[in-house]
Amino acid sequence: MDSVTRREPRSARIRAPRFPEPRAVDPPRPEPFFRSMPEPAPLPMPVQDLTDGGGRLAPLMETRGRRIVLLGAVGALTLGAAAVMADLLSAGGISPLDVAAFLLFVVLFAWTAFGFVSAAAGFMVSWAGPRPGGNGPRPVIFTRTALLMPTYNEDPGRVLAAVQAIREDLARLGVAELYDIFLLSDTRDDGIARAEAVGLLRLRTRLSVQPGGDGGLYYRRRPKNTDRKAGNVADWVTQHGGAYESMIVLDADSLMSAETIVRLTAAMEADPKLGLLQTAPTLVGAETLFARLQQFAASAYGVMLAAGQDWWSGAEGNYWGHNAIVRVRAFAACAGLPHLRGRRPFGGHILSHDFVEAALLRRGGWSVRLTTDLDGSYEEAPPTIVDMARRDRRWCQGNLQHLGVLGAAGLHWVNRLHMARGVLSYVTSPLWLLLLAFGATAWLGQAGEPLRLHGQAAVWLFAVTIALLITPKLFAGILAMRQRRVRGAGGVARLWTGIVLETVLSALVAPVLMLMQSVAVAEVLLGRDSGWNVQQRDAGRLSRREAWRSHRGHVLIGLAGAGIAWLLDPAIFWWTSPVSLGLFLSAPLSLLLARGDLGRGFRALGLLVTPEEHHVPGVVSRATTLRSQYDGEAAARLEIERLLRRPVPVYRAEARGRAEAYAGWAEAA
Repeated sequence: MDSVTRREPRSARIRAPRFPEPRAVDPPRPEPFFRSMPEPAPLPMPVQDLTDGGGRLAPLMETRGRRIVLLGAVGALTLGAAAVMADLLSAGGISPLDVAAFLLFVVLFAWTAFGFVSAAAGFMVSWAGPRPGGNGPRPVIFTRTALLMPTYNEDPGRVLAAVQAIREDLARLGVAELYDIFLLSDTRDDGIARAEAVGLLRLRTRLSVQPGGDGGLYYRRRPKNTDRKAGNVADWVTQHGGAYESMIVLDADSLMSAETIVRLTAAMEADPKLGLLQTAPTLVGAETLFARLQQFAASAYGVMLAAGQDWWSGAEGNYWGHNAIVRVRAFAACAGLPHLRGRRPFGGHILSHDFVEAALLRRGGWSVRLTTDLDGSYEEAPPTIVDMARRDRRWCQGNLQHLGVLGAAGLHWVNRLHMARGVLSYVTSPLWLLLLAFGATAWLGQAGEPLRLHGQAAVWLFAVTIALLITPKLFAGILAMRQRRVRGAGGVARLWTGIVLETVLSALVAPVLMLMQSVAVAEVLLGRDSGWNVQQRDAGRLSRREAWRSHRGHVLIGLAGAGIAWLLDPAIFWWTSPVSLGLFLSAPLSLLLARGDLGRGFRALGLLVTPEEHHVPGVVSRATTLRSQYDGEAAARLEIERLLRRPVPVYRAEARGRAEAYAGWAEAA
């Protein structure tokens, strides 16, 4: 009886679940979907000493004969032209002004002759070689590769569309598990950064239901964008580079097909001495007439010019900072960039880091090469002249910084040549202006009989200089006909019409760009830092006010120059008329070239078209579609961002959940 009376009710004998006491919630374990970056795999990247060359370079003699031919041809052309110029200037005696004009002419003619001989070599190599396209069976690859896309205040829609298009293309080939994609953000604008994070979250969700899953897609935003893009990539190398054999570096406007990515990886696996393999990107996505001119020129001439550079540079090739595959351990061991001595703009971190990184890789014994056999590498062009000038301002400062690297110990002379050519690509603009001024002054000083005696020689010299500039374009047109690429350009007639249009419009734009580059060089020499401005990539942004503000000085200089030339001598006026006309028309020409409707009109007529527009590559088409979809999802992204930023009462929700669980248990009992 006592035992019965002590017996507890049946409900009390049911064992209650053990709930822990309410406490703060621990951070969740980072599952692959939520993890923003993979586990660290550190790799040391020591800063290189430019005064210590280290060991000797591994000898590679494959291009010695080619370089002898190149420099010999350039020297012969320059000597012949210099002899004619000296004869012209000697009439009536040699003045200091004549000496200055002669030296300028020799430098500039040698620059022009070098470009011609390199292009001619590319023509011959391309004529004898196979058509680009990466034909042959797809190779089998084994190593893991990272695709790095550094971004700085870029349109998240453009960047994420490219990431998804590349990821889907890799999954289509069944190789997605061998590639991780890293969106490396240096974005300073908090709104853009939030859009990047939210967009990546949505992208992971979307990819999680597709073949290949959402794994291998990562995002990191640096708190400080130390050393800009070079520092962004170096930060990734030191934190995660040890887990990968290679990395493919892209730009925010870059695209690359999975086929090309796989073949780049296979090339890296096949050559253990290869440190970097640079592709020759094709321009796509042009909307404005100015962008179409660049896109057509790159399509018509680009492969031939790249083949010429590859012919003489060999293992001492160059790096353009993107659309290239790099061996990670070689890059970490050899390419840690030092800061240059002195203040900006010449001192500090190196803006044009790519040339220097290529030179340091070669100094470390690794080969750096350029491939023209793969056609699945893409980028975009600046939409307007003004946008190109803004980009060139930063490039100008970066290239002029190479004056502090040219004398670095242990560099191969061809790498020094690459950097010297980079410097000259901007310095030649003010040199041409000086030569025009000296030439006009010398002409005035030699009026009369000596001028008539040497008139034919002057015309001959001018014709030869123009021929060196025009002939590579003729070579490219002939090559397109041989390789049966004219169909992609709209046929033979439209191909040659496009070449003529590009030549004429480029000749009108050239004086404007020459003045803009001259101003940029002057600003750098005066100590003005370019900073790091966001690149404008979309069309339709140039207003009449901005065009006039950007070009009013050019218009006035063109008018003043034409007037002074006419007053001095009508012959000088006609001699310099192409330059004056381009400057006088700079503002309206800039507006016309910035119009998207004109670009579309030329395309509708079949002019300035490229093969990639007739047969749009899959990865390009997919990225364009995704970019449009991104704009239509703005409301959904804003709602996700609002929910993510909303404070969540985790503790109270957990306590309420326990109370409901107790109540449910009691009711069931």
